[in-house]
Amino acid sequence: MMRRSNPFEEIESMFERMSRQFDEMSHQFDGSRMMGADYGMDIDVRDGADEYVVVADLPGFEKEDIDLSIAKRSLTISASREMHEERESDTESSEYIRRERRHESMRRTLRLPEDVMADDASASYKNGVLTVTIPKTAVESDDSHRIDIN
Repeated sequence: MMRRSNPFEEIESMFERMSRQFDEMSHQFDGSRMMGADYGMDIDVRDGADEYVVVADLPGFEKEDIDLSIAKRSLTISASREMHEERESDTESSEYIRRERRHESMRRTLRLPEDVMADDASASYKNGVLTVTIPKTAVESDDSHRIDIN
């Protein structure tokens, strides 16, 4: 009996290979996985009456993985973690075909207004959401004066 061949089989196979290669390439250049990336972290900044509140999504990170700092009116949020722990029993009986879960880090720097009290800033982390509260400085009286035009 003669086997009917599919004339598109070779083309389909070629497209599958191209698709796999594209997937592999795109994972290498994915900004959320790049060290020091300034994107990949969603944030909200709220201007309250007495304080600024920054809310950042950091799902999957532990509190110990997160570092916060304020320097020269810039708030920097960075997080770094190992994605996978290799167990000795895993390596004895199996071999990886593809391994992408290694290390993840995110970093975001926000410029702050001048009227903040950086030393009094506080932060909390719950369910993958970081909340940073930065009090505003007291508004000083306006020392300006009117200038008459001649």
